[in-house]
Amino acid sequence: MTILDETYTLSNGVAIPKLGLGTWFIDDGMAADAVRAAVQIGYRNIDTAQAYGNEHGVGEGVRTCGVDREELFVSTKLAAEIKDYDQALVAIDGSLEKLGLDHIDLMLIHSPQPWNDFRGGDYAEGNREAWRALEEAHQAGKIRSIGVSNFQQHDLENILGGARVVPQVNQLLVHAGNTPSELLAYCASRQILVEAYSPIAHGAILQNAEVQAMADRYGVSVPQLCIRYTLQLDTVSLPKTANPDHMRANAGVDFEISGDDMDVLRDLRDVDYGEHSAFPVYAK
Repeated sequence: MTILDETYTLSNGVAIPKLGLGTWFIDDGMAADAVRAAVQIGYRNIDTAQAYGNEHGVGEGVRTCGVDREELFVSTKLAAEIKDYDQALVAIDGSLEKLGLDHIDLMLIHSPQPWNDFRGGDYAEGNREAWRALEEAHQAGKIRSIGVSNFQQHDLENILGGARVVPQVNQLLVHAGNTPSELLAYCASRQILVEAYSPIAHGAILQNAEVQAMADRYGVSVPQLCIRYTLQLDTVSLPKTANPDHMRANAGVDFEISGDDMDVLRDLRDVDYGEHSAFPVYAK
């Protein structure tokens, strides 16, 4: 049994694989091949989003990978700009159509604010409206689980105030150098599973000599150490790659990081995202 066989159980009883394939930056024309390669290696958790522009390719990969649909866990995300019930309903159906699937295993609100106003204005009402649309699609059986992404505690509390369904997932930027411990603890207290995107800090962590030295001690690569770190935080880890060799390596995490080393990684700060700092989620 490897990490690819291990699952968490969401608060509604749905099983979700602990390690998934992130598809951000994978072109729509390459996404089907990436998904098929990942599934052949043993991945069963595939993550996409409306904003990635590759739902069509991801869906094609899911439909043609040779594994029963019931064995796969497919996630997508409602565009961050949609803060309206009617638009959200249309967009949910749009994702189902682009994916070519009869249901989605997990759908998230991609961000509490539109990307051009990330961590900016007040979209509390719009988020409640988008959430109501997700709840309705969940009730109708179109989506098995629903959640959010990039939500801080106050954003979650806004949803919880009127929710019929508590978010089952919060997908967050979590990696060595960016560990939101208080938010992780809050999510755990509400039985909200955290998914860690960019567990390798979008590559920025590869330049860290201290992390490299620690990886050397364990006889693993820096990406493997970083993925293992997020798994030991009890999060789903979602490294993104279209390279089958990297997919295999990312799944080679059957080792244990010591408590002391977990503390060192947890206390790391100030990762330089370089050119990727232009993306809102990486902005300081």
